[in-house]
Amino acid sequence: MKTFYTSAAVVALAAGAAQAQEITVLVEGGGLMLQQEMAEQFTEETGIEVNFVEVPYQGVFDRLSAEIASGTSNFDVATIDVVWNAAFADHVEDLSDLFTEEVRSDLPQALIDDANVDGRMIGMPAWANAEVVFYRKDLFESAENQEAFAEEYGYDLAPPQTWQQWRDMAEFFTTEDMMGTSVNGLNPEEWMAHVLQAGSPGVVLDEDGTVILDNEAHRAALEFYRAPLCEDGSAPENALEIGWGEEQNLFYQGQTAMMKFWAHAYRLTPEDSQVSGRVGVAPMIAGEAGIAGIPGPWYNVVPSTSENKEAAKQFVAYAIANNGLGIEAPLGLAAANSAYESYMDTEGYEHFEPLLTTLSAPATQGRPIHPDYQELLDQAVIPAFQGALECDDNVGELLEEAAEIARDILDQ
Repeated sequence: MKTFYTSAAVVALAAGAAQAQEITVLVEGGGLMLQQEMAEQFTEETGIEVNFVEVPYQGVFDRLSAEIASGTSNFDVATIDVVWNAAFADHVEDLSDLFTEEVRSDLPQALIDDANVDGRMIGMPAWANAEVVFYRKDLFESAENQEAFAEEYGYDLAPPQTWQQWRDMAEFFTTEDMMGTSVNGLNPEEWMAHVLQAGSPGVVLDEDGTVILDNEAHRAALEFYRAPLCEDGSAPENALEIGWGEEQNLFYQGQTAMMKFWAHAYRLTPEDSQVSGRVGVAPMIAGEAGIAGIPGPWYNVVPSTSENKEAAKQFVAYAIANNGLGIEAPLGLAAANSAYESYMDTEGYEHFEPLLTTLSAPATQGRPIHPDYQELLDQAVIPAFQGALECDDNVGELLEEAAEIARDILDQ
């Protein structure tokens, strides 16, 4: 695997740093898989040993929090979920010097924005994900289905690109044996992507931290999101029991024709599933503001407690300069445009173009990088979101109530 570019930051750090002999990196399983080959090459080129400490997902937050609280220096780098960026922003090094023009030009803007907390670039993207459209190629390519769909809806059957097309196709493929799609009632991120597609300046909060949960885009997106469940009868009725795992299982078992799901799952389709060899993938659908998704990036950060900061920064710079080295690992993700682009013509990586299209779309942006975001999610967002999926309440009223709760939390 080639080096995608030689970051000036790597060269500068290598020239100027009094090198440590080893560094310790805190990761969860995905972070280990995606960075192991890169770390081995880093050691060969620099002589700096990399020791990974692998913990479960929540363990990353807990271990790093404990280190910060105690002032100890067990970890020199931690690979953290974007949802923790605000929590750790004051306890990690500013990596602004690593964000050279070369690096910035090779990253989707949404990933750069999520690294910026109060003017400090607190982490470097290690990899990123987003939900895209999964569909049954055999159903969409069937001549019989194409003829029937065109006759009923007046346009050609192809992977859906708009809200209306999504509803039409979900309705068309719903039969006694299969639903057109499913509605995820446990995780609101998919709905949030539609909020951005509808033209909202952000989800839940705008860039100034003002609550916008009750704006028109949130309402329109929630009306659309629940339509297959509440109006069209093209999704299973037990939406409040369906999360990401359940969505996958329904699709793999041939019980749904389409799903919106995280792109990495394309390569993980079980060979013994009902849909093996029949899965197509397309960019996330578009609303009035175009395609938009909610990115799921992870970031390499350097804790302020590290005693090997220069070597740690060299590792972080090297990781983004060689970001494609983890693509062939099971999770198969990257952050840099060049890493994705280098695999787009490779069989088995057909999901990379839709993923990069979604990540790079102008309307794509992340969830609020705000210290109270989890409380806002738990106390305001999720109750309104799930209340709407009961199909009885007025969406506008639910969101107005949620906005008031959110404003109370933030004293707005």
